[in-house]
Amino acid sequence: MSYAMRRWSPLITIMTAVGTFVLSGWIWKHSRRWWRKAILVLVLVPVLAAAWFARQNHFEWMFNPLANAAYVKTSEAGFVADNDVVMAIELNEEGAAYPVRLMAYHHIVQDIVGGTPVVATY
Repeated sequence: MSYAMRRWSPLITIMTAVGTFVLSGWIWKHSRRWWRKAILVLVLVPVLAAAWFARQNHFEWMFNPLANAAYVKTSEAGFVADNDVVMAIELNEEGAAYPVRLMAYHHIVQDIVGGTPVVATY
C-alpha cells in the first residue's frame, strides 16, 4: 500500500493542484468579498505544499551520509569496545567493520572494500 501511494502521489497531487487552481481562479473571478479570496489562498497553500512534498525524498533529509569517514586498524580502534555491535564485510580478502553505535546517526557510509565500492547502511 505504501509503495503504491508513494508511486501515485506525485500524479494525484499535481492533478489536485491543477484542479484547485482552476476552481480557485473561477471563484476568485466571481467573488467580490475579500474573505472568500483569503480562504482560497489558505486552501491553495496546503495543496501546493502537498504537491511539493510528494516529489521529495524525506529519507535524504533524515539520513545524512558520513562524508569524511576515517578508518583505523582494529588494534588502533580505541573508540570501539569489545562488546560493541559492528556490521562487517569481507571482499577480496579485505575486511571492514562499521560500529552500529556510530552508524546510528548517519545510517550510511560509502566505502571501498577489497577494491569494490560498497554502501554500508543501517
